[in-house]
Amino acid sequence: AKELLTVMALAEYGSFVAAAAYLKTSQPALTRTVKRVERVLGVTLFARNTRRVEITSAGREFVAVAERILNDLQLTVRSMSEVTNEQRGKITISTFSAFASHTMPDLVRQYRETRPSMEVRIREGRQSEIVEDVRTGVADFGIGYVNTLPDILQSDMLRREPLYAVIPLSHPMGAKKRPRVRLAELRDEALVSPPSETYLRRLIDGAAAAAGFTLRYSVTVERLLSVINHVRAGVGIGILPAGVLPHQPWVGIHAAMLVEPSLSVSVGLITSRGRYLTPAASSMMALISGEIGGAVKT
Repeated sequence: AKELLTVMALAEYGSFVAAAAYLKTSQPALTRTVKRVERVLGVTLFARNTRRVEITSAGREFVAVAERILNDLQLTVRSMSEVTNEQRGKITISTFSAFASHTMPDLVRQYRETRPSMEVRIREGRQSEIVEDVRTGVADFGIGYVNTLPDILQSDMLRREPLYAVIPLSHPMGAKKRPRVRLAELRDEALVSPPSETYLRRLIDGAAAAAGFTLRYSVTVERLLSVINHVRAGVGIGILPAGVLPHQPWVGIHAAMLVEPSLSVSVGLITSRGRYLTPAASSMMALISGEIGGAVKT
């Protein structure tokens, strides 16, 4: 940048003395800088005579390019400052559809109130997809189950969510609106469930196996929100974390806390160990932690 400014100043003032005074440097230092640029480029930028310095055609072309470069550099510096100050840029969050639907809208609104030019991208997926997004750097951070994570990831606990049996109102248990349901009472019921390889399904199946029975799954869906819609339609009963449940009053369903055993999942922020987090991503994580619960490093 120094060399570019030197050539541009000499082109504007047409005098080594005047250009040196403008740049607050000595005339010999300015002359050395111009000669060094000419030597590197292999062209003569200025024709010198005893009375005046005249710019050559090559010099005029170089100055035009130099002006564009310096202008682009100033824009880049300004852009970097805006990114550092969280006024421009993008953050990517990977989480469950339920969290994206129920919890994130208010958080994103709060976040963008002071950062209107920030772009927030939310990727929705299953636990394995959230973990993969964070591991590969596709997402700045994730929000998911933190009970079991690979060693390369770390977590900040947000909240513990108990599991509920979600029952159609047309079912006798739903009609009675019981506050609690034992897992054993569901052993012969038609269940709507996420896939067998998901963490939630393994947790439920493990509890049933420990109690000496197996559960009967009738419908398997990819998203937890789809479980609720199938339950509402009377297809069967679902077992879901509290965070997936719609806001009350519930329509067409009843949710009873699962007991004997009581099961829960731990939801938290997921980041990659040692990976740099932008100020914008760090601020969003702090907002989520403050709104949802105190974060404890695990």
